[in-house]
Amino acid sequence: MDGTFNENDLSRVVEADRKNVWHHLIQHQPFESAIDPRIIVEGKGMKVWDQKGKEHLDAVSGGVWTVNVGYGRESIANAVRDQLVKLNYFAGSAGSIPGALFAEKLLEKMPGLDRMYYCNSGSEANEKAFKMVRQIAHKKYGGKKHKILYRDRDYHGTTIACLSAGGQDERNAQYGPFAPGFVRVPHCLEYRAFEQEGAPQENYGVWAADQIEKVILAEGPDTVGALCLEPVTAGGGVITPPDGYWDRVQEICKKYDILLHIDEVVCGVGRTGTWFGYQQYGIQPDMVTMAKGVASGYAAIACLVTTEAVFDMFKDDPSDKLNYFRDISTFGGCTAGPAAAIENMRIIEDEKLLENTTQMGAYMLDQLHALADKHAVIGDVRGKGLFLGAELVTDRDSRAPAEEAKVQAVVGNCMAQGVIIGATNRSLPGKNNSLCFSPALIATKDDINHIIAAVDKALGDVFA
Repeated sequence: MDGTFNENDLSRVVEADRKNVWHHLIQHQPFESAIDPRIIVEGKGMKVWDQKGKEHLDAVSGGVWTVNVGYGRESIANAVRDQLVKLNYFAGSAGSIPGALFAEKLLEKMPGLDRMYYCNSGSEANEKAFKMVRQIAHKKYGGKKHKILYRDRDYHGTTIACLSAGGQDERNAQYGPFAPGFVRVPHCLEYRAFEQEGAPQENYGVWAADQIEKVILAEGPDTVGALCLEPVTAGGGVITPPDGYWDRVQEICKKYDILLHIDEVVCGVGRTGTWFGYQQYGIQPDMVTMAKGVASGYAAIACLVTTEAVFDMFKDDPSDKLNYFRDISTFGGCTAGPAAAIENMRIIEDEKLLENTTQMGAYMLDQLHALADKHAVIGDVRGKGLFLGAELVTDRDSRAPAEEAKVQAVVGNCMAQGVIIGATNRSLPGKNNSLCFSPALIATKDDINHIIAAVDKALGDVFA
């Protein structure tokens, strides 16, 4: 792998892309005249090469926090190939060898959780969880305990139901009307606690969780079936929960018989330095959803994991023809996903990538703090493991958010340097001002130093 390509070799591909492909999250008008669409041609380790042969260090694991073990893993590709030749697919009404083995292997890492439901995306996994909550409401509570609480700034997917549980107003814009029965609770971003009426300077985490209880009491505890939260808020600004928050959240859910649904689509399978983000905080969820890093993008797979208690509610009366989870995920029956996921887990274990994530995450956090000492535009640095963010502001006293265009200019400057970073965008009106970093779990100090150096230069160039 040397990243050397003949530009003419891919001219037909570029034109085919320009003419036919509808990309995600991109305004396409510039492709009509000003620029070519970017084609990522190859990847190895933490590096990718585009159609012009330009090398980039990827600090966002595939653009959306997915390629946890890095690019070019032949052992995963071989595991998928071997499985596809033997059996590529059968509907989820029957089992498969990799499906059974991966469920067993993963659930060993999740004490207290016992059942896995396969599907094909994080959005779909969350949708399944919402449907389970609604069905339980009908089975046990006459349909009344159907409401699902979600948090401001959190994101749970792209379907209409998931957007209904979406705490990012800009991302939701123009897609309503939304499904009823979803109720927002306040965020827990301590850096912006001053914007929340009544927020204290001490014990903010407990106060932030208590705001959830206030919403429950206002709605009526007998109407609330579940609370859906990210362990660390991702696209809403990489928000790590404050001290005391999660203990109080767990207490509130138990008090009012509310299912705790943790969305691990981003944080799951090593991103924070533990197998799952919730394990950083000592809580016991009733439902956990996951996708992105489960197979590091080598095959499509998503999972919804539940306790045995949740599972049992769908088989307690076999004489009732509606008394099971009457749902299906077509591509949840693909065997490539669990085959890739098994090998993905082996790599994480054998290469001690959880330990590396913890060590390199601490190192990168220190380097970001050092950048903050140099650049006044960095108002706050936060994160867990190799999932980190830096919030940019125009003034540290007022904490006024930096202009989104300038935040994006930092991203563009880094891209021009050959380093791909992320930023909150199309999410929070007026507050798309955080840089986002999620390098692969294989990151080294040299990789992190390369990322930090690029950000350092970009901040200097853009905010000179």
